[in-house]
Amino acid sequence: MGGLIPLSDASRRPVHMPVVTILIILVNILVFVLELIHGDAFVTRWSAIPADIVSGHHWVTILTAMFMHGGWSHIIGNMIFLWAFGPEIEDAMGPVRFLIFYVAGGMVAMVAQVAANPHSTIPNLGASGAIAAVMGAFLVTYPRDRIKSILMIFVFFKVTFIPAALLIGFWFVTQLFSAGAVANVQSGGVAYLAHVGGFIFGTVTCRLFEDPRRLAMQRSLDI
Repeated sequence: MGGLIPLSDASRRPVHMPVVTILIILVNILVFVLELIHGDAFVTRWSAIPADIVSGHHWVTILTAMFMHGGWSHIIGNMIFLWAFGPEIEDAMGPVRFLIFYVAGGMVAMVAQVAANPHSTIPNLGASGAIAAVMGAFLVTYPRDRIKSILMIFVFFKVTFIPAALLIGFWFVTQLFSAGAVANVQSGGVAYLAHVGGFIFGTVTCRLFEDPRRLAMQRSLDI
């Protein structure tokens, strides 16, 4: 059994401190602590349930669900992916634009899942859709960057460097094959169609959010 954990962009370092990326991670941790304290009732209340949203109830959960997680592995995995790709995209967009992009990506991702299965009563939650948008943006902006990753094969671990286009492209293909399936995570669900929706949003809109001056600064440092 194997796996791949992206750690960071080995080809560049952010010019500016990724304040918003750090803030988003802290908010996710805080919400997860609240989940542990308040239990299933809290999770059900603030997760996105497609049937409720379609019937006109609890629309706010389209936003709140992206800051919730179904377990330790869920939040740890998502935050690792966010830290691997978020700082560089925040650096390219600037903190305000990146925050808007991240939230919009997460909401589009959740709406995509609701539209695909509007009568579902399974709670959907997680930052995966928003992070998928960040990964889509990374694929467009830095396809040739090498991602420092941990490759796991059974009990063996190896640090390796993988082109972003290959790593993210492979990830997206796996989401396409899994689309429509919902993996239960404790009392909630992780929706693959949300991943696909967020990723497409990121690839299509990222150029609209990027700051040309920041990109020019990055290029000057690369020379």
